[in-house]
Amino acid sequence: MYIYIKFFFKKSNQKMGPQSQFYYNNVLSVGAFSLPPTAVASSFHQISAPFSCKSNSYCCGKYWRSRSDSNSRSSGGGESVRRMASSSPMKTSHHQLRHVDSMTILPSGAGRISHLNAAILGESLASEENDLVLPNDQFSSQALVPSPEKYMEMYKRSIVDPAGFWSDIAWSEFYWKEKWGQQVFSENLDVRKGNISIEWFKGGVTNICYNCLDRNVEAGNGDKIAIYWEGNELDVDGTLTYTQLLHGVCQLANYLKDAGVKKGDAVVIYLPMLMELPIAMLACARIGAVHSVVFAGFSSESLAQRIVDCKPKVVITCNAVKRGSKVIPLKGIVDAGLTESARNGISVDVCLTYENQSAMKRESTNWQEGRDIWWQDVVPKYPTTCEVEWVDAEDPLFLLYTSGSTGKPKGVLHTTGGYMVYSATTFKYAFDYKPSDVYWCTADCGWITGHSYVTYGPLLNGASVVVYEGAPNYPDSGRCWDIVDKYKVSIFYTAPTLVRSLMRDGDQYVTRYSRKSLRVLGSVGEPINPSAWRWFYNVVGDSRCPISDTWWQTETGGFMITPLPGAWPQKPGSATFPFFGIQPVIVDEKGVEIDGECSGYLCVKGSWPGAFRTLYGDHERYETTYFKPFPGYYFSGDGCSRDKDGYHWLTGRVDDVINVSGHRIGTAEVESALVSHHQCAEAAVVGVDHEVKGQGIYAFVTLVEGVEYSEELRKSLILTVRNQIGAFAAPDKIHWAPGLPKTRSGKIMRRILRKIASRQLDELGDTSTLADPNVVDQLIELADR
Repeated sequence: MYIYIKFFFKKSNQKMGPQSQFYYNNVLSVGAFSLPPTAVASSFHQISAPFSCKSNSYCCGKYWRSRSDSNSRSSGGGESVRRMASSSPMKTSHHQLRHVDSMTILPSGAGRISHLNAAILGESLASEENDLVLPNDQFSSQALVPSPEKYMEMYKRSIVDPAGFWSDIAWSEFYWKEKWGQQVFSENLDVRKGNISIEWFKGGVTNICYNCLDRNVEAGNGDKIAIYWEGNELDVDGTLTYTQLLHGVCQLANYLKDAGVKKGDAVVIYLPMLMELPIAMLACARIGAVHSVVFAGFSSESLAQRIVDCKPKVVITCNAVKRGSKVIPLKGIVDAGLTESARNGISVDVCLTYENQSAMKRESTNWQEGRDIWWQDVVPKYPTTCEVEWVDAEDPLFLLYTSGSTGKPKGVLHTTGGYMVYSATTFKYAFDYKPSDVYWCTADCGWITGHSYVTYGPLLNGASVVVYEGAPNYPDSGRCWDIVDKYKVSIFYTAPTLVRSLMRDGDQYVTRYSRKSLRVLGSVGEPINPSAWRWFYNVVGDSRCPISDTWWQTETGGFMITPLPGAWPQKPGSATFPFFGIQPVIVDEKGVEIDGECSGYLCVKGSWPGAFRTLYGDHERYETTYFKPFPGYYFSGDGCSRDKDGYHWLTGRVDDVINVSGHRIGTAEVESALVSHHQCAEAAVVGVDHEVKGQGIYAFVTLVEGVEYSEELRKSLILTVRNQIGAFAAPDKIHWAPGLPKTRSGKIMRRILRKIASRQLDELGDTSTLADPNVVDQLIELADR
């Protein structure tokens, strides 16, 4: 059987690169249509390309039906798991591999490419005309997942036999004191069938700290560097080997036990990015305590809220931190938070305080005798060995509070076993991790990224991790690349906000450093617009580093949709395809799954090991927020588009969707259009009330350094949006912004922008977590300009 689909390619005399040659020599066949060489080269003229149908377990958009398609399921170790029937092809609208239904580079039973224009990793720049960036043969041949075929082989098994897939990984790559029972997982994601519940590896006994540290030391890696620590100032740094890290963790764990902390007790950690932060997390995990890291940029009121909710036995902090040129007195914030929580009936008897001498001396630190204890006075006196508290896979590991629409923070609860397996496995494959890599994630451990991809995921893989205390632009905008060269960082994972900020400052801060050690780049936190993606790829990565543009959430514990470097071509700005075991679906407002090219609400069908189990103390809110909107699915709260090739494009939070005259427009889509303008460095879009259209589009725009505000530029920006999206998406207001209100981690505070846009200036609320509170006053002054 042959199907002919016409392709159009830019004619070029460029010599075929190695990856194009690789695809040319190895026809892409992954169980559906095989893709001939002409469909992946960038240097061919117009052709008609034959496709041959390779009948395997699925073909021509028809897939074998599984015996069970219930949203309530449980599974044993592969014996009683859902298996593929030997007949009865099922229609596309119900198959379990829907996301591959219209891929063209990956297996496809449908879909057409009107044109394909590709750049090749390491050979040419990704320009505005390039739709794809292909991996080259050299990278793919050494990748953990080297081809679409390998991905599909692993992905298919993870969906068809999730119990077998995950239990094989869990048992072969981690230490368990006792193995789980026959049932690997059980789940109910449908509120109509009872309480929502998710369990993985229940009955299995393990400890995540042991797997992070002891297991690596016992494997002979005790002398390997676990943490490279870079201080705020250029001449301040430090290192810890795996053995040294284990000793430090055991000392703190022994102290916590003496302080009365037992298995199941909560410990609040309010620390900056010192080595003591991951030490504190691991020490809690070692003794079965539940850590709750609070970002050391939250106000005393926010800290008090979290203390009242989780009732910790101990609070761990430091006296101060220096971020850039600014000293932040953390101990004073903790004191105020403890006073506030005591007023609400929750008193904490122990405040363990680390003396951060580079920021503040002891004598300048506020102190309450009987409650406050200096870390350096007690912890080093304890033994460097500590017995492990073995815990059930479903015992709680940590609480992490995330913002809620009601204003009350939600205590996301992750348990031990499933989270351990999932965070480690996603780290390994999404970054194509090799033992020789040096890895740097710029996130703070106060957020989920710092849990999964600064601490647990990397250390579970025995990685060497860079931890940086300071600001990314201190003393200048070249600091990141100075750190990359200093430690020979090979994997660099950061946020689009930082990418756009550094992009605005100019290429010269990047190009004066070598960066030759970089191998893989990563993006996290929000959708990355294509122009920032291309700058990251072309300038930072010298057009030779694939970008893992990851989509996931605090609630998911780990990556959900992400590229796998070397496995398939990338589209700038797209998170690409789902990770193993993840079944993303896009639904309409009625909860009906939409096939093919579409936009809608992003949901997930079926559970995965890293999923959170509840909201602490409020399971009803857990069900109402995440499972009632679309019964039978986990609702992410995000909007998503899937293009004709099956690639996923995140469009932002659903509550960041603006409804203009009946048109639903994602703020990320408008922001991406604005930032594509060569004179726009950054943009943030919010909705405002409009008497005619219902909602109008209000855009805060930061210009490239040296560009002046003008009416002509305002019109040009609006025209850019009109041309890229449509007239209905044109901003009603362009608000010039010297800077945007961001937290110290780089998150844009859209709540504040909405209030400024609506002129509700008396309702701005707490601005204490902003990196630069003065930017709010600047925005107010420019409101009518």
